[in-house]
Amino acid sequence: MSGGPRRTRSWTPTTPLASVRNRLVLLFFAITTAAVGFVYLYVVPQLSSSLTAERLERLEQQGTEELDRLRSASARELNQRDLAELVRKSAADVDARVTLIGVRDGSPAFVIADSELESEALDASYPAAVGAVLSGEVRSAVETVHGRRIGETAFPVPEGDPGGADWVIVLSTPLDDVADNVALIRRQTLIAGAIALVAALIAAYLAASYHARRLRRLERAAERVAQGDFNVPIPVGSPDEVGQLALTLDEMQRRLRRLDSARSEFIANASHELRTPIASLGGFVELLDEEPEPDRESRREFVRTMRGQVDRLTKLSVDLLDLSRLDADAVSLRLEEFDPARLAKEVAGEFEVAAGRHGTEIEVEVETDEGALALADRARSAQIMRILIDNAIKHTASGTGITITSAATTDTCRLSVADNGPGIDRASADRVFERFYTADSASGTGLGLAIGRELARLMDGDLDLETRRRHTVFTLTLPRASA
Repeated sequence: MSGGPRRTRSWTPTTPLASVRNRLVLLFFAITTAAVGFVYLYVVPQLSSSLTAERLERLEQQGTEELDRLRSASARELNQRDLAELVRKSAADVDARVTLIGVRDGSPAFVIADSELESEALDASYPAAVGAVLSGEVRSAVETVHGRRIGETAFPVPEGDPGGADWVIVLSTPLDDVADNVALIRRQTLIAGAIALVAALIAAYLAASYHARRLRRLERAAERVAQGDFNVPIPVGSPDEVGQLALTLDEMQRRLRRLDSARSEFIANASHELRTPIASLGGFVELLDEEPEPDRESRREFVRTMRGQVDRLTKLSVDLLDLSRLDADAVSLRLEEFDPARLAKEVAGEFEVAAGRHGTEIEVEVETDEGALALADRARSAQIMRILIDNAIKHTASGTGITITSAATTDTCRLSVADNGPGIDRASADRVFERFYTADSASGTGLGLAIGRELARLMDGDLDLETRRRHTVFTLTLPRASA
């Protein structure tokens, strides 16, 4: 069954609100509308109340200045004409309407004098005067007379001569200008709100369109990366959140490119690693099956060589199995306390034959306290040490010295594998722990160090490299049991 070209699944918005641009425009519209509505429905009424209170406070201040003159008139019992003249003069001074109201039986009962037409003065109910008579203090109120809002401030005047009547002085002024100002502010608010709303929608549309175009460019680049094109340029643009996303995608693309290159190298290396032992095994099998049969010594050499090739295949299969378990997060660890120095000696002993064939001497140095125990998976720690020693033998020239050192700190135990080989160049040192990466032409799949570091970190430890000319040290750090 032949496969066609790979297709990427692209998601197209099916509703207007599914678009980020439309959502941003709607969000700007809602915020601007809410702000205008708040100003119109809350701020403007509060402004009306503030202006009215300010007008009444001004009436109270003006009335206080005229109160002594009117009280003296009450004491002198002026006639109606003189009283009316005095009221008109007071009204001119305070720039407000002045009304004198007589009090009978503890409540305002009749109009004594008014700075304007007394007949019109009878139309008001004077709630401020009622409050002033009942409390004996200055009171202010607002009432509506013939559809007009009137602000009133009432001042109680105590009784003068015996037999005289109590008065209430009422200063009143229409609040038409307050209503006009509030209406003007409402209109201006609506106009300004409409302009702000249109400007916000335009700005939101332009900003959202700009970011939507940037996101679409990133989407197209990501689709090409998903199709296997790891050389497509990722547009970064400005250093904002979208720019940071672009940088992240660019870094992801570089890693995928390296991973793809490493995968290709791994396939080539794995093919070579598999082909060589398989071909060797096949050749030896044919030799063993030929007539006449090989002599006993030759047969033993064939079997020894075949065993080595089987070991190569076994190591490759183990590495691939460990890699798949690490990717699936299925590696099981058995934490236990063990002596790292003893482990180093045991693993070093396993490589005596290989080191002898290579002309290499492995030394073990113990700098650890007697009671320093590591808390980790002993089998996995031994596996990491085998990887390090095997690499030291495989990637150095014959006769290179290898030293294994066991040391400890307050919190950690360290096992180091050092050699005095040529060292690792800086470019390779930055990548030796990457999967499938091989630093030289020596055989190998490039999985050992990557698997070793991941296993070490699973055990709350780490695997580090220190290298310079004629000196390379890989250090396995594990948690100390006492810590």
